[in-house]
Amino acid sequence: MKLQRMNRRALSLGALAVSGALALTACGSDDTGGSSDSSASSSANASAIKCDDAKGQLLADGSSAQKNAIDAWVKQFTQACSGVQINYKGGGSGAGVTAFTQGQVAFAGSDSALKPEEVTASKSVCTGGQGIDLPMVGGPIALGYNVAGVDNLVLDAKTLAQIFNDKITNWNDKAIKALNPDATLPDLKIQAFHRSDESGTTDNFTKYLIASAKADWPYEGGKAWQAKGGQSAAGSSGVAQQVKQTNGAIGYFELSYVGDAVKPVSIDTGASAPVEATVENATKAIADAKVVGTGKDLSLELNYATKAEGAYPITLVTYEIVCDKGNKAATLPATKAFLRYLASEDGQNVLTANKYAPIPADIIAKVRTTIEGLS
Repeated sequence: MKLQRMNRRALSLGALAVSGALALTACGSDDTGGSSDSSASSSANASAIKCDDAKGQLLADGSSAQKNAIDAWVKQFTQACSGVQINYKGGGSGAGVTAFTQGQVAFAGSDSALKPEEVTASKSVCTGGQGIDLPMVGGPIALGYNVAGVDNLVLDAKTLAQIFNDKITNWNDKAIKALNPDATLPDLKIQAFHRSDESGTTDNFTKYLIASAKADWPYEGGKAWQAKGGQSAAGSSGVAQQVKQTNGAIGYFELSYVGDAVKPVSIDTGASAPVEATVENATKAIADAKVVGTGKDLSLELNYATKAEGAYPITLVTYEIVCDKGNKAATLPATKAFLRYLASEDGQNVLTANKYAPIPADIIAKVRTTIEGLS
């Protein structure tokens, strides 16, 4: 499949999601896009969804990386369960966790698992329980670039760290030339874009730099960007838009934002060949993850320094964060029905159609069991 063709399709979903069975209300979103399934597939998915007693409005916020997937899921779910309205703002992982711990949303999306202090804060809104992490969406964090005349580009962790730390500032730098001997690299300033908002995408990208190029990335990591160089934009869509309109730009965002003028970087991991940012290669990396959460929490530990053949190392897992106990009675039925659909086989298949990676079978089975026990 050609990324350009896929993403021209992908960018249409935001409009479809609004004009379908549900008009998203209230806050709206700063990220749009995604790809739609065929009408036959839509009907099949809708018929398999169990609405039970789901009704009313669900407010949610968080990861912009999963926004395109959420839009696709909302479209399918609300076709089947017309009594439910879902407003997923997609304001970033940091905003989502804050909204959840303040009791403003039924669930949140985050590309990083809850920190201990966030779990503690959640206990004030989860009566008799606490917030838990349910891995639901996987996918590569693409390094998208826009350099006229360069159609293929390979970078490694050391070079990426130096680019985003403002140490490599020109596209014809000798380090980039060494990784791309056949490319005609221009004498052009590098414009590196990062997230301005707190973001789990930033957290995962910098975890990769810390794991694979610590000497060139002397930062602690986290949702907030810490390096001094570069330019910033809000949300994955904001970074992608800046890269798209700026010759010489590079930024990080999920794969569904690659296309047209934005091309994906292949990563030299030390394996026999550079690894492309694809759904399949991300799944290979997620398959090596370990469940490290305790109790009903299913947070994962990823190997960002993997050198396994074909495993794309800059991969994130987005969690849906929800109370294990103490969910609000008014929203619990709709929350369980929606999350049940997300974790179902049909729901996970929607991910592949929208350039995300499904969660491995043994992990998603645990997620399904946990959802049924929410109270």
